Amino acid sequence: MKRRLRYGTTAKAFHWLIVALLLIQYPIGWLMPDLHRGMKPGAGMTFHISFGFSILIVIVLRFLWRLTHPVAPESTLPPWQRLGSELVHWMLYILVLATTLTGWLFASFRGWSVSYFYLFPLPMLASDNAAAGKAIDGLHQAAEWTLLVFIGLHVLAALAHLFVYRDRVIQRMLPE
Repeated sequence: MKRRLRYGTTAKAFHWLIVALLLIQYPIGWLMPDLHRGMKPGAGMTFHISFGFSILIVIVLRFLWRLTHPVAPESTLPPWQRLGSELVHWMLYILVLATTLTGWLFASFRGWSVSYFYLFPLPMLASDNAAAGKAIDGLHQAAEWTLLVFIGLHVLAALAHLFVYRDRVIQRMLPE
């Protein structure tokens, strides 16, 4: 399979759609009330789970697109930057998947019946299990904070290429 030199419109659309969904998802998650035993999911949790499910679908599609439409690493980068870029990108995929799946498992272990934006019910991945729910909640929170760190590294690297290196690497992912 031939590697392209630039990201195409579809890859860019997936990337920026995930950015937009995460910009919505994080504040919803942080602004939701704390969950207590016996609570049922309200509008905040329904929207949080719905956006999480949307992110899961888009990241899987983005990953499949990347596998079938590979883009060559920027040839002008030093080897350490190419390696760092690959590491951060793979960690972003892994962490988005881990965060969304642990969130879905958490809701499942709580025994909740949740819907996708109140349109249709989402299948639950497990049955009611409070102890497992508590453990998964801890994993979900760790994944979300680790994801935020890697998003920060990704953004800092992009800004460094834009303002410090001025090497136009970031242009590969910006709309044309």
